[in-house]
Amino acid sequence: MPVYWFALSMVPEVNLFKAILIFILLHLFLYPSSNGYNSYMDRDESSIGGIEHPMQPTKQLFYTTVVLDIAAALLSFIISVPFAIAFIIYIICSRLYSYRKIRLKRFAVGGYLTVIINQGALTFWMVYNGANTNTTTPFPWIACLAAAFLIGGFYPITQVYQHEADAKDGVQTISMLLGIRGTFVFCATMYVIAFGLLFVHFQYTLQLVRFALLQIFFIPVLIYFFYWVTQVWKHKAAADFKHTMQMNWLAAGCTNLAFITLFILNYIG
Repeated sequence: MPVYWFALSMVPEVNLFKAILIFILLHLFLYPSSNGYNSYMDRDESSIGGIEHPMQPTKQLFYTTVVLDIAAALLSFIISVPFAIAFIIYIICSRLYSYRKIRLKRFAVGGYLTVIINQGALTFWMVYNGANTNTTTPFPWIACLAAAFLIGGFYPITQVYQHEADAKDGVQTISMLLGIRGTFVFCATMYVIAFGLLFVHFQYTLQLVRFALLQIFFIPVLIYFFYWVTQVWKHKAAADFKHTMQMNWLAAGCTNLAFITLFILNYIG
C-alpha cells in the first residue's frame, strides 16, 4: 500500500475511477492471492507474515488464489493493455517465487530482487501509468527506483525472526545471508539510498518542502528502529516476531500517512 500511495502522489492528473480500481485489484485480489499461494506452498507452522499461529492451508485456499488471479487479470484490461501485461507479469513472478519446483525464494539474492522489483518498481509503474490521464508527462524514474529501495530496506527485516524455519524449508533468505546484525545494517543502508533518491527527485522537481514534510512522518520509525537495534545488539533474541510486527505496522502506517498526505496536497493544489 505505501508504494501505491507513493506512486499516486506523483501522478499529475489522476483518473479517480482507475485509481480506485487499481487499489482494489492490488489490495483485494493480487496481494491476498500472492500471500495465499505462498502460504499454500510453504505450509508454515511457525509465525509468518503477521500471523503468530498460522492455520494449515487447504486445497480451497489454492483454488481461491487461482480464481482471484484470473478475475484480477481479466479486470486489469479495463485499465489498459500495458497495465494488464505488467499485472500478469507480477502474478507470474509471484507464482515463480513460491512454486516448489522453481521457488525463487530459495535464492537469497534472486528472491530478494524478485520482491523489490515487483512490489517496488513494477507496482509503482503500474499505479503511475494506470491512474495517469496525462500520458505526455515524463515518467519519474528516480521516484520509481526509490520505491524499489524502500521495499528493499523493509523486506529483509520481515525475515529476521524466520531464519530457523526458513533453513528447515531449504530456503536461504537475504536476511539469513546477511545475519541478524547484518540485516539491520543492510536495511538502514537501503533506506539511506532510498531517501537520497527521494531528495534528488524532489530537488529536481523543486519540491524540497515536501521532502522535508516526509521526514516528519518517518521520525517515529527511526526512533523505534534504533531502539530495536540497541535491543538486538544486546540480545539477538530481540529479533523476534513481536518486535518485527511492531516495526512492520509502525513503518507501514507512517509511510502510508506520509504519501497519502502528499497525494492530498497534490489533489487540492
